[in-house]
Amino acid sequence: MKKSLILFAALLCFCLGSFAQPKNTYVKIETPQGWCIVKLYNQTPVHRDNFIKLVKSHYFDATTFNRILKGFVIQGGDPDSLYDKGRTLKPEMKWIAPEFVADLYHRRGVVAMGRDANKTESSYTTQFYMVDGRTWTNDELDAIEKKYNTYFTEARRNTYRTIGGTPFLDGHYTVFGEIVKGIELINQLTAVTVDKNGNPATPVWMKLTVLTTQEAVNALK
Repeated sequence: MKKSLILFAALLCFCLGSFAQPKNTYVKIETPQGWCIVKLYNQTPVHRDNFIKLVKSHYFDATTFNRILKGFVIQGGDPDSLYDKGRTLKPEMKWIAPEFVADLYHRRGVVAMGRDANKTESSYTTQFYMVDGRTWTNDELDAIEKKYNTYFTEARRNTYRTIGGTPFLDGHYTVFGEIVKGIELINQLTAVTVDKNGNPATPVWMKLTVLTTQEAVNALK
């Protein structure tokens, strides 16, 4: 009897834990060059919910990918200049505290929030970027560890050696999602003509949509 009760309690805890885990939200990003599907992380709930709210209000649909730097990042939403001192910010434009999670880092294809040089490393609410990056050698990763007083596990080192990314941004910018389908969009976007500052010669519009559960299932087939 006692063993049965223990087994039942363990099963109940497992079931409750399973139900307590929220499902991921997926967002489709469309551009003139192509599209991708982004999975938002539940480990960064403030950034996730902020992004979902803006996508549902079609906020980003009125913006562009205004900074495209091959080998680094593809940045969109409101540009830095709109946050300059002296400007009156729109209600959606503010800063949110960082949500740094050790397992979420800047490998190629992740999505993160931009920010200015504020001391708390808080994110802009209306600016995000997708990581292109490049591959790195062990010596280069050693140098980054020393310069930024950080540490890369062997698994993370292997990712940066083979898949690539921007390891020097780890722990300083909040990563809140990843491209799970259509990662070729990165190559398509970094192929557009840009000036020395990464500004596209032709504006790269975007359309973002929060997918329903069924839409996500169909899109990820």
